[in-house]
Amino acid sequence: MGTSTIDPASMAQQLASAYVSGTQTLLSSQSTQAQSTSTALTKLQSALSAFNSALGSLTTKKSVLSYTASLSSSGYATATASATATPGNTSVFVEQVATANQVAFEDLPAVPVALGGPLVVQLADGSNFNVNLAGADQDGDGTLSQTEIARAINQASGNGGLVSAMVVTSGSQTNLVLSASKTGAGSAITLDTSGLPASTLKTALSTGGKQLAAAQDAVMWLGAQGTGVKVQQASNTFTAIAGVSLTVTQAQATGSTPMTLSVASDQSGTAGNIQKFIDAYNALDTALDGLTAISTSSSGSTTTTSAGAFANDSSVRSLRSSLSNILRQQVGGLRLMDYGINASRDGQLSLDQTQLQKTLASSPDGLDAILGSASTTAPTGVMGSFSTLIKQWTNSTNGLIKSRQDAVQRQQTNISARQTKLEGQYNLMYQRYLTQFTQLQTLQSSMSDNSSLLSSLG
Repeated sequence: MGTSTIDPASMAQQLASAYVSGTQTLLSSQSTQAQSTSTALTKLQSALSAFNSALGSLTTKKSVLSYTASLSSSGYATATASATATPGNTSVFVEQVATANQVAFEDLPAVPVALGGPLVVQLADGSNFNVNLAGADQDGDGTLSQTEIARAINQASGNGGLVSAMVVTSGSQTNLVLSASKTGAGSAITLDTSGLPASTLKTALSTGGKQLAAAQDAVMWLGAQGTGVKVQQASNTFTAIAGVSLTVTQAQATGSTPMTLSVASDQSGTAGNIQKFIDAYNALDTALDGLTAISTSSSGSTTTTSAGAFANDSSVRSLRSSLSNILRQQVGGLRLMDYGINASRDGQLSLDQTQLQKTLASSPDGLDAILGSASTTAPTGVMGSFSTLIKQWTNSTNGLIKSRQDAVQRQQTNISARQTKLEGQYNLMYQRYLTQFTQLQTLQSSMSDNSSLLSSLG
């Protein structure tokens, strides 16, 4: 019997594939392009958002200008200056350092639990809280120890960290030590024992205890002690001088010479702040380069060209142009390049520190005015223009990227539907061709059998 030379399944697959080949190539190309565009839009969104976040961080500094604060004598105070400080010298004298009140009650007697009303812990600033000693017997021995009293004070619902209690043992003596959490005259601790019944414990607590650290305010003079401007407060950190934070650590000897507080421009700090702006812009520029670059590579006689997803995208080209124009923006007749912030031919920014210091010397306020603020409510200057432009692209409701992502999503949905339809056409043609070639295979087999039979009869 003869053998058929036709493979119906293979022939049907080849012809059905050829039937849909052109459309399949088109759909595959469109799908790849859509996915590439979607990925590129996500990268663009990320790059723009990162740049805008960097602008926001710079805006919170209020100024890119940096200042230092120093004192002519060490050991009495430390000082820092913010962007709102004014360069110059000021005399200061530290008369007193703020301390938190601390008192100790020595060898308190153990007493029965039934104590009646609460113990009231009071502070000179008016704060107070109740301590329930009646429920403080943790070991159930019927009496209160100093440790149990300390625990009751610390766990009192109204305490909230106002006063901490601990038991300190030294030799044969045991002390219940109460410490205020805040410094200043308002931290003075007193105990109201009027709610307790008469007992040796009530008597001991009513004495006020032994003062270990006084409750006192910090006192600083702007100028000489006694003749300058006296500044008194509960905290050891003073902000009386605009833009300066001065923390006192030790009192000066009465009658000694005041210290000199010097505030000066911090050139390296200012340059560092500007470099953060430059780095953020350059990172965005690098990301845009990757999305728009066209590159070629050669291997032997073959040259291959590859292009970024937005290499021929007019909107992204317009974005890059707008970013470049913003860099050249003028405020008060000055531009960023006047402060040494220059753009190279490839779009990257760099800082000329010599030019920066030269222009700052003549126009110290101009740089902040040019850079401005990326505030969402009142954007100004270069950073404000950048922020406004970026939001046009990144707004999650109606931004350009959102609109384009939606369009790509619709395109991908349409491609998916066309792909499903094409697969149906392929299956239809496959079955048609399979039927035809199966019939042909059967016919060929029958003819081969008849030919073999005729040959045997001859």
